Amino acid sequence: MIQVFVFVAILLGLVSAHGGTSNYTVDCIWYRGYSPDTPAANQDGQPWLVGRKWITIDPIFQPDNMSLPCNYPGDPAPSSIPITAGDNITAVYYYWLHTVGPMVLWMTDCGDSCSTLNLTTANWFKIAERGLISGTIQTGMWGQREFQNWDGTPNLWTETIPQDLKPGEYIIRHEIIALHIANRPQFYPECAHLVVTGNGTALPEKEYYAKIPGVWSMDQPEINIDVYAANVSNLTTYTIPGPPVWLGAKRSGVDRVLDGFKGP
Repeated sequence: MIQVFVFVAILLGLVSAHGGTSNYTVDCIWYRGYSPDTPAANQDGQPWLVGRKWITIDPIFQPDNMSLPCNYPGDPAPSSIPITAGDNITAVYYYWLHTVGPMVLWMTDCGDSCSTLNLTTANWFKIAERGLISGTIQTGMWGQREFQNWDGTPNLWTETIPQDLKPGEYIIRHEIIALHIANRPQFYPECAHLVVTGNGTALPEKEYYAKIPGVWSMDQPEINIDVYAANVSNLTTYTIPGPPVWLGAKRSGVDRVLDGFKGP
């Protein structure tokens, strides 16, 4: 009986082991995002805070949830990460245990200010995505599994800001969609503020834009999916819904998934 209890306790711990990104690095400099595990009084309004507020590691289950853009409550960050277009940004995750489903990196142009931007009417565009890399939908290598270390060290998700992107204030949005529960997708979004510099002049064309919420739907078979179903589990392809990835004017139309993950 004791062994059964221990097994159940471990299983429940794994099932509830959600998470997200609370920190970022750019050019070997560490920037602190918001952490649900830290008392709000110790981080709300702090001048070093670059991440928008989120208060729980639990997922969002509804693709039409109005908190989907930057999690709940999504309050603006007091500070921003300075980055040059063409440079890498790394999101730092701790104890990410899910292995099935896509990872998508979004940005949106804030215009005059990220603090006053309406997140649900903003034009979001993908700059990277990672789906099924090899094998089958149920047991294959997904981006989520590839970026995990399984040795207690942080899991690092590194991508490149498009070199052609025009300077300005932006929000960057890391999103992982976990599909390990049949027909019950789990959305894990976190956002941070960026100030992009450089010599770029480009923004995406309208076909690259999406609204959040709006881009995902339970009418999409890739989102409302049972990865254990006989007609799905052995499939070897998975198409991430939404607009194509924008890599800048010079690489428009190139499939980001071919590039794979970059190192920290």
